[in-house]
Amino acid sequence: MVGYLLLISGPAGVGKTTICDRLLHEFYPKLVRVVTATSRKPRPGEKNGTDYLFLSKSEFIERINDQRFIEHEIIHGNYYGTLKQSLINIDKEVNLLMNIDVNGAESIQSRISSIENCNLKCRSIFIRPNSIEQLKQRLKHRGTDDSQEIEKRLDTAFEEIKVADRFDVIIDTSTKEQDYSLVKAQYLNLNQKPGEEPLN
Repeated sequence: MVGYLLLISGPAGVGKTTICDRLLHEFYPKLVRVVTATSRKPRPGEKNGTDYLFLSKSEFIERINDQRFIEHEIIHGNYYGTLKQSLINIDKEVNLLMNIDVNGAESIQSRISSIENCNLKCRSIFIRPNSIEQLKQRLKHRGTDDSQEIEKRLDTAFEEIKVADRFDVIIDTSTKEQDYSLVKAQYLNLNQKPGEEPLN
């Protein structure tokens, strides 16, 4: 059996966090979330080391200079990144899950094979909104961003949607249940045994 790193990506507000939380709830401890680092402030209810590794900007830059990240990006003015340490010496019966931005996902896919002691295979899924207007309504409903931040996220989303075909799988959003079912099927197919029929 081979361990997989499943990358879930797509624009902000498309439902990635909900999907990832449900996958982890259903499949833990065989599926474990990679805790990434960020320089942004914690949102209400977020815990350091569980939701993110919250670093100051100077701490983040120090780790960049030490080449401890496989990828890092500046998104909406904040640093985000994946530490190499979080992807090495993983039990081959355990799969890892990442909720990650589009650029970060592309970087990991291209660089993961160069990490020493990392034996993970990568699989990427892009969650695509039906329209920018639908995404705008979801972001408003979420209630965590002001109007200026929402517009910034929509501009980013427009560019992210352009590169969806660089991912292994594209899932166009429907209902929350349908979106989850499609992603879950992709996860289950990662671990099917030789000779088994693919799950749908």
